[in-house]
Amino acid sequence: MSSPFQFSASDVHIERRETVFQGFFRLDKLWLTHARFDGKNMPVFTRELFIRGDATCVLPYDPVRDEVVLLEQFRLGALGRDQSPWLLELVAGMNEDGETPEEVARREGQEEAGLTFRSLERICDYLVSPGGTSELVHLYCGLVSTESAGGLYGMEHEHEDIRAHVFSSHEAIEMIRDGRINNAAAIIALQWLQLNRSRLRNEVGL
Repeated sequence: MSSPFQFSASDVHIERRETVFQGFFRLDKLWLTHARFDGKNMPVFTRELFIRGDATCVLPYDPVRDEVVLLEQFRLGALGRDQSPWLLELVAGMNEDGETPEEVARREGQEEAGLTFRSLERICDYLVSPGGTSELVHLYCGLVSTESAGGLYGMEHEHEDIRAHVFSSHEAIEMIRDGRINNAAAIIALQWLQLNRSRLRNEVGL
């Protein structure tokens, strides 16, 4: 039985690359070949790649009050589904050149929810949809006080309109069970919280 990860980026050869669209996002077309598991090479084929850049997402959590902050905002990609296109999500933002994920997390916490994180705990990094986009998400849990959290936020010049909601951790997890929360970053972070909630509360003496 062979082991996984026998190939690397050096086993991919890009014959040609062309930017076919440049707007709010970018789309590239690639002509490429790569090694195959049977020892041969794939014939040259084409793929379109959505270039979005990396992002950072944070689940704000208050271990004392056992509450989370989730943001409600309009998402174009949810139109046409049998649901509202206003989703409950994490604090999130695109990583700008020269910024660390932690810096993005703290900036977006202020801009999108008026929150200052006491500390950030890394959950994971994950590829959003590697069959078609290059985006990587850096996912964190940010410890905060939710005592005065909530309200309307967002950067008007970025056309953001955000309502910050405070929920008990139990209610937020129940919203995964019944499908009210159905975006990957929030699901991953809240399931991580299920596994780590007792530890986080123990660390503050609860």
